[in-house]
Amino acid sequence: MAQWTSAMGAAQLARLLNSQQERPAGPGTRRPPAYRALADGIRLLVLEGRLPVAARLPAERELALALSVSRTTVAAAYEALRGEGFLESRRGAGSWTAVPAGNPLPARGLEPLPPEALGSVIDLGCASLPAPEPWLTRAVQGALEELPPYAHTHGDYPAGLPALRAMIAERYTARGIPTMPEQIMVTTGAMGAIDAICHLFAGRGERIAVESPSYANILQLMREAGARLIPVAMAEGLTGWDLDRWRQVLREAAPRLAYVVADFHNPTGALADEDQRRRLVDAARSAGTVLVADETMSELWLDEEYGDGGMPRPVCGFDPAGSTVITVGSASKAFWAGMRIGWVRAAPDVIRSLVAARAYADLGTPVLEQLAVNWLFSTGGWEQAVDLRRDQARENRDALVAAVRRELPGWEFEIPRGGLTLWVRAGGLSGSRLAEMGERVGVRVPSGPRFGVDGAFEGYVRLPFTVGGAVADEAAARLAAAARLVESGATGGSEAPRTFVA
Repeated sequence: MAQWTSAMGAAQLARLLNSQQERPAGPGTRRPPAYRALADGIRLLVLEGRLPVAARLPAERELALALSVSRTTVAAAYEALRGEGFLESRRGAGSWTAVPAGNPLPARGLEPLPPEALGSVIDLGCASLPAPEPWLTRAVQGALEELPPYAHTHGDYPAGLPALRAMIAERYTARGIPTMPEQIMVTTGAMGAIDAICHLFAGRGERIAVESPSYANILQLMREAGARLIPVAMAEGLTGWDLDRWRQVLREAAPRLAYVVADFHNPTGALADEDQRRRLVDAARSAGTVLVADETMSELWLDEEYGDGGMPRPVCGFDPAGSTVITVGSASKAFWAGMRIGWVRAAPDVIRSLVAARAYADLGTPVLEQLAVNWLFSTGGWEQAVDLRRDQARENRDALVAAVRRELPGWEFEIPRGGLTLWVRAGGLSGSRLAEMGERVGVRVPSGPRFGVDGAFEGYVRLPFTVGGAVADEAAARLAAAARLVESGATGGSEAPRTFVA
């Protein structure tokens, strides 16, 4: 019986390999043999999760034709990978990817490091900050006081606790978007919300238009659901969307869904202005596309001009009939990632359909956490906690920017005015190789291709504002060390990562 569970075509693998750009070799720099470069490229794709484990690779002759290399080169690369434990083969079944014994399976999204690794590696993979105390403790204590009446019920609220639905509706109304509780469903984080929306609107094989780049975990969720992703390039810099491209894609591809982050976009930090929001909603309505607006970063403005109503109106504010826009919000970014409470705002009939479909998924969201978020909303604790979160993110942003400019002056970026992430062009280096070398020197950073489709953004990395002060300085120093390893042509092989005490 074959040991592989999926297959990678020669053309697709060639696209992924060709996306691994490298800086031209300097004088005296020795290039690896062609077979070694090919083996390293495939190994990198496996380590990053972009080439799944147990994926059948193309036959040697097919890949050689797709890459315009000799079959001998491909055969030697496959043999090297077998020797390192990254490939297994059997006569009649072909060759498939693997990981060496004792290595963890690579993550295909952005997963936080296990707590036991945090003392040896600086984690720039997960864009989340520690809880804003004392507000987490106070919210949980307040929730416990409110819990007894609910403990006498079955505890299943598929649409969410009525009190929290009403509170979220009130908050939208206060922002100038009249909303009824019947337009709200509480979910298990924003990921739970988008998963439910994708299953309702976009079955396997349906097209979904996404910003390019976009949030890696959402892209992977959509891939796992069987969606066909249609990338739409962002405008230059932090200016938001390229509306000409969006209109063209919506008109020609007619995607069932489109997913956008208008407020301090993840990963670029871009903020779409009101005119862009209006025009995108109009284009989606004309194309019959449901527009999913992710608002999880909307309260994380870091420049004072956006306070006191200075932010653009929500995307749903340009859809008064409620027929085009579905909004997703969450407590996880603005408050704490461990608070897995999200919500959907949509037309009542959409909410009813989402609630009905939920019976076959997770049934509902934990009551205690809903009560904690409701306590924060109803007491003013939310605003004070988010103010604290903004202060932390602002200080971390400024420290990280200064450190990267000092240690890596050739890297290019624009400073976002909100959100939690810095999108960096890595001076002509491969983001994938920087991520690999970073593991060796004790800093974990996600490469650009995780945020794209089919190998895009190889020259980028994403740096979140999760560390500050001396830790930001050390993170930048380790990134500089990783960059030197990439420039020297170092290869990771199967060597275990080096670790340092942070």
